[in-house]
Amino acid sequence: MAKAKYILALDQGTTSSRALVIDHEGNVGAVAQKEFRQIFPQSGWVEHDPNEIWSSQAGVAAEALARMNIDARQIAAIGITNQRETTVVWDRKTGEPVHNAIVWQDRRTSAFCDELKEAGMAETIRRKTGLVLDAYFSATKIRWILDHVPGARQRALAGELAFGTVDSWLVWKLTGGRVHATDISNASRTLLFNIHERKWDEQLCSLFDVPPTMLPEVTSCSEAIGVTQAGFAAAPIPIAGMAGDQQAAMFGQMCTREGMIKNTYGTGCFIMMNTGNQAKDSKNNLLTTVAWKLGDRVTYALEGSIFIGGAVVQWLRDGLHCIARSDEVESLANSVPDNGGVYVVPAFAGLGAPYWDQYARGAIFGITRGTTDAHIARACLESIAFQTKDVLDAMTDDAGIPITELRVDGGASINNALMEFQAGVTGVKVIRPRTLETTAMGAAFFAGLAVGYWKDLAEIQAIWKKDAEFESPMPAETRAALLKNWHKAVDRVRDWDR
Repeated sequence: MAKAKYILALDQGTTSSRALVIDHEGNVGAVAQKEFRQIFPQSGWVEHDPNEIWSSQAGVAAEALARMNIDARQIAAIGITNQRETTVVWDRKTGEPVHNAIVWQDRRTSAFCDELKEAGMAETIRRKTGLVLDAYFSATKIRWILDHVPGARQRALAGELAFGTVDSWLVWKLTGGRVHATDISNASRTLLFNIHERKWDEQLCSLFDVPPTMLPEVTSCSEAIGVTQAGFAAAPIPIAGMAGDQQAAMFGQMCTREGMIKNTYGTGCFIMMNTGNQAKDSKNNLLTTVAWKLGDRVTYALEGSIFIGGAVVQWLRDGLHCIARSDEVESLANSVPDNGGVYVVPAFAGLGAPYWDQYARGAIFGITRGTTDAHIARACLESIAFQTKDVLDAMTDDAGIPITELRVDGGASINNALMEFQAGVTGVKVIRPRTLETTAMGAAFFAGLAVGYWKDLAEIQAIWKKDAEFESPMPAETRAALLKNWHKAVDRVRDWDR
């Protein structure tokens, strides 16, 4: 029998499904990726077809193994990481979804969130879950499906329907419906999970009108929870690691000590600080969330979610047509010495942390006759760094831990000019790792630890390597002036669409 030499990481994202084969030294041997449909039934609504998610994920897994010319017997375990909060409800008997998945970006339940806020429930929810009351999270999406799909609520009450975030859906499909589980990091993003008692909360289930029988079993991030069934691979593979994408990225960055912090520059930006075994309350509208659970030990984090990060570059490309390809933005922005007094607030979907203003909208300020597309491109890149600075300031205040370095990953982190400006405007060292596949690496590390592929955390920490380090001698007065104008611009867009 062939020796198990690799870990298979399934990285199920918002726009595509990916599979990576990773070896013991942390090298990525093969990557396969497939995009799937984004469904927009009406303004502010975003859906996915769960069966497309599954078929694309299964397809790229097979493709990655084929590219390596290996079979399932050489895979020690599968690690899963996923877009968080996206909500799937399916029939337990048939395995068929009762509705499209409602995506984390979807805003259809904003009015219900406002009703709960007016009823004075926001603080109770925050105290139990560590989350702000927002349409971003899963609970209101479950409620919407049960209220709008004919017969769904009755079927749910009869125990016929299952809910899961995308990790749960993949595990259900991989195991042929034998395992209905989620890990603690994904559970902590539903508005239904008490992060202090570490269990589903009866009061919250009642508040959101979600039958507890729908909910999956909650596991740690690193444990064998089941094996794949025939049809996925030629031999059964243990499923042994699960974590939401940002928690997986944090683990992949080896932010394993209290006070360590990472920022993933993707469509949005997701900044997480390790707060150790303490679930620290935020006074600054950050999220208190579970980072991961290893064995019996739970690690918590503070998180700031920025809705529009790299997406502002896509807007420059597709909306304004300033660039033909996203990678052209760096040279265009560098063609001018500064932003020329221009500030872009990319509140295209409202503002996330630390503002949490779903009624904010985007704007460009400071335009003159001398403004060019280069100034706007530079201001767009700078907006990513400014938003990150706002979250880091909030984290420092909440945690009482000074930030000395920021570990970065994600597509936009390859932009050296942005990373240099980020270092300058924050005044902290920015460190980019050699392997930017940190989300998949985190899922692989969780899975490998569970099955003994890696013996302990120290062995994994030795795999992480630095690629580049950015420090900027930006004068304090320059930084202060930039931030003053940025905050003035943010104030102008607040509450715009109410």
